[in-house]
Amino acid sequence: MEREFSAGGVLVRRFRGRWYLAAIRPTGRDETTWALPKGWIDAGESPAETAIRETYEETGLYARLDRKLADIKYTYTRRDGTRVFKVVSFFLLRYRSGRIGEIPAGMELEVAEARWLPLEQAPRSLAYGGERQVARMAGETLAGG
Repeated sequence: MEREFSAGGVLVRRFRGRWYLAAIRPTGRDETTWALPKGWIDAGESPAETAIRETYEETGLYARLDRKLADIKYTYTRRDGTRVFKVVSFFLLRYRSGRIGEIPAGMELEVAEARWLPLEQAPRSLAYGGERQVARMAGETLAGG
């Protein structure tokens, strides 16, 4: 079985007393499919660096690292039938600057839209179980101070 390693960010921002999370709608997916920004770890890059880079590339937002939230592990099958064991490391990121949706040129091939979702709604809005889990973890972490 092949192995893949990726990293992603749960980028949060507090606005008018409420926490929000940056989410993306991948290109080619319907308007109800929301996900967290993530991608493959480049050579020489740490998972945390990947999470910050991918979050910028997919949302247009600059972030700073807060802490690691979790590793999500799963298997999937590629179109050619190859089974893959995948690990995605997710990090809690804090908003620094930028306007959501001002996605860098070329990323429209991957991202159709980026927007802020209320953090308390994110576990219901995100399409993937592992991502719903890390969104809940982010909320619990922020509630705990």
